[in-house]
This record gives sequence, C-alpha cells and structure tokens, in this order.
Amino acid sequence: MKTPLLAIAALALAGTVTLGAPPAEAQSRRSQHQVCENVQVKQINSKDDNRLIGTGVGAVAGGLLGNQVGGGKGKTLATVAGAVGGGYAGNQIQKNHQNKNATYHTERRCHWVDD
Repeated sequence: MKTPLLAIAALALAGTVTLGAPPAEAQSRRSQHQVCENVQVKQINSKDDNRLIGTGVGAVAGGLLGNQVGGGKGKTLATVAGAVGGGYAGNQIQKNHQNKNATYHTERRCHWVDD
C-alpha cells in the first residue's frame, strides 16, 4: 500500500516542477543577438576637466589687453571683448594641452540588437 502512495506523491511533485524551461531573459532574447565592438576611450589626466584655469587666465589676460585699447565706452567694450576672446582662447589652449597628455585604452563593449 505504501508503494502506490509514494508513486502518486512522486508524480504530484514532478507535475509542479517544469524541467528544461529556459529563463524569461533567454526567451526574450531569441530574436536578438549580441554585438560586441572595441571602443577607444580617452582618459584625461587632469584635475581640471572643465578647463576652468585656462579659461580664467585667458579671460584676465584678454581683459587686461583689451583695457589698453580705446577710451571711454570704447575702452569698456574692448575690455569685455578682450576678456571673452581671451577666455575662449585660454580654454582651447588648455584643451589642446590636455589632449596631448591624455591616455587612451581600448574597452570591449557589448549590447543586444534586435534581429
């Protein structure tokens, strides 16, 4: 009598467990494939990533040079224009300097693409 009970219990347990069903993530990726590529990544070796020092120094120098030009309201306009132009020039000079001193490394990046 114990044998039929054990067989029924085993069948009941086996019915609740689904064997071989792939996880939900694998089912959703059946129409997708993975694409991997090597990407070159630049690392700037500077504490001033926003180039604030170059912009500030350039703006001060440009403002001082602009102040030497003209008189009256023209002098004020020349000072402001010199500060703006100097700030932009200082920013670009620091950017070029940082790019020359940057290090590059290659990373492998993968993502899923729909078929």
